[in-house]
Amino acid sequence: MTTGIINIRNAQEDDLVAILNIYNDAILNTTSVYSEIPHTIEMRRTWYHERVNNGFPVLVAETEGKVVGFCTYGHFRVWPCYRYTVEHSVYVDPLFRGQGISKLLLRPLINTARQNGMHAMIAAIDGENQVSYRLHQSLGFNQVAHFKEVGFKFGRWLDLLFMELLLDDQN
Repeated sequence: MTTGIINIRNAQEDDLVAILNIYNDAILNTTSVYSEIPHTIEMRRTWYHERVNNGFPVLVAETEGKVVGFCTYGHFRVWPCYRYTVEHSVYVDPLFRGQGISKLLLRPLINTARQNGMHAMIAAIDGENQVSYRLHQSLGFNQVAHFKEVGFKFGRWLDLLFMELLLDDQN
């Protein structure tokens, strides 16, 4: 928990260890990531450079010198006709969840997507993650798909929801 100010800024390569720790916690302890294998620092470094080299933002939330969350967006699909649609992700350190940090991260990410000429932003959310679902609703996202039992983790089938924000609608 923090009582300090949350600063949102562009991620730097020095932030990758903190980003890795937050992401691996999501892999190991949640259904936010449909993967079971923790990432390495080399994987995060490759991911980071792929984002930056493609002109995609990587933002971090920082308080009292500690990175407590991050977000980014990237290609929704790699085919050329999807070039104006992005899929985003947002993750928060488990000790800092429930404090509004995801919303603080997502607002500037959405604004950046608009400024970069994107038309639609997609969120892929585990069907049981009501906190994320409500967060996205509060930012103007609408559910557009419900895929039943497309993931399997922690010994059970998982549903995946797609939510969409049309960026031209200035929410």
